[in-house]
Amino acid sequence: MNPAQHGAAVAAEAAAFVATVKAADLSTPVPTCPGWTLADLTRHVGSVHRWFTELLRQRVQQPPTSRDVDLRLPEDPEGLPDWLTVSAAEATAVFAATDPDAPMWAWGVDQHARFWVRRMLFETLVHRADAELALGIPPHIDRALAADGVDEFLTNLPFASPFAPLTAQLRAPDRSIRFSCTDGDETWLVGLRPDGFALVADHPGPSAADATVRGTAEDLLLLLYGRRDRQSDAFRLLGDQDLLTHWFTHSAF
Repeated sequence: MNPAQHGAAVAAEAAAFVATVKAADLSTPVPTCPGWTLADLTRHVGSVHRWFTELLRQRVQQPPTSRDVDLRLPEDPEGLPDWLTVSAAEATAVFAATDPDAPMWAWGVDQHARFWVRRMLFETLVHRADAELALGIPPHIDRALAADGVDEFLTNLPFASPFAPLTAQLRAPDRSIRFSCTDGDETWLVGLRPDGFALVADHPGPSAADATVRGTAEDLLLLLYGRRDRQSDAFRLLGDQDLLTHWFTHSAF
């Protein structure tokens, strides 16, 4: 997917989120985000939109020293869905005015404005799934979008230790884990070394890995974000199960 598609998908995912929560009881607990209600989840998504949008407006070149932005939260929590709609519209306008190739600071590997659009997309998408799960609605994620989300997650996870400290323990003596789609040709190989881990960009086809997880793109994406149980029938787990336990214990985002 390209940055223009990412921007359009942010708007679509935000609209789907709003449609999910608009008629719901916002005090409903969200099991996949322990301690949160739908109101908390909506407030979080809109706050992320406004924060990322401000970073894009400023074209920040260094890590921000403050996360303070004017959230303009509604006084009545029932107004949160409409507030999120406005937040998403502001983000869309900033996307349109921003060169996706503009150099920018980012916490991930891609130091360009497009990083933030793609990150906002999957932040919104996963939380849309959280809202649906809280209401007993099975999430559906477009296959190509889900595969792009798996790639985005695995590409950036090695840089996430400042806010996901357990990832610093994802080390092993030259071990590898493969994630493979059962509904497409996509496959990702992650190499774990004594000094860290990374997605292996140029791995030689379907070579042997120490452990493999197979599932649909949608299920793999939700699994990586901790929204699926790897022991469910949705997945086929091959190889070193201790290595997989090590991965899933320390890769929480």
